[in-house]
Amino acid sequence: MTDKKEKHTVDSKEEVKQNHMQSEDENINDHSETAKKETEAAESDTEALKAENAKLKDAFLRAYAEAENIKKRCQQEIEKNSKFAISSFAKELLTVADNLQRAISSVDEEHKDQYKGLLEGIIITQKELTHVFDKFGIKKIECLDTIFDPNFERVVQEIEDPTKPAGTIVNELQTGYTLNDRILREAMVIVTKGGK
Repeated sequence: MTDKKEKHTVDSKEEVKQNHMQSEDENINDHSETAKKETEAAESDTEALKAENAKLKDAFLRAYAEAENIKKRCQQEIEKNSKFAISSFAKELLTVADNLQRAISSVDEEHKDQYKGLLEGIIITQKELTHVFDKFGIKKIECLDTIFDPNFERVVQEIEDPTKPAGTIVNELQTGYTLNDRILREAMVIVTKGGK
């Protein structure tokens, strides 16, 4: 009977051992399944985060590029405004230049000696004004003996002159000026009608 008891005890121990091993295998399988599910969930989250990161990175790059473009446009606008801010003031000074030229032209040859000092003062003043104009980008339009350009000149009279091509500027009634290559005041000119 002892042998039976011992066999039964051994069988019970074997059974317990097998149950324990089976339980451990089930636990390992459960842990394995859980770990597998957690890994799949983590990979899914990682992919979602990568996609969101890429989307945010793209949005950031677009916003950064737009900010850079706005910065460049603002800088260009500031430069343009500073270049042309003096245009209304410059237009007022053009009449001063016109009057200085009229004063110089009004002195005829027989009275030059009589008004020599005054004439020299006016010429010096005109040169100084021209120097200031150059400093601020105000340039005289040189148009005599050139073909009429409607962007820079305005025709006030046409005359017959068969020796010159049609549209040649033969006289300037009012000098034209540009400010940094933009028209400040167009020249008023007389052009030829006929010709070669």
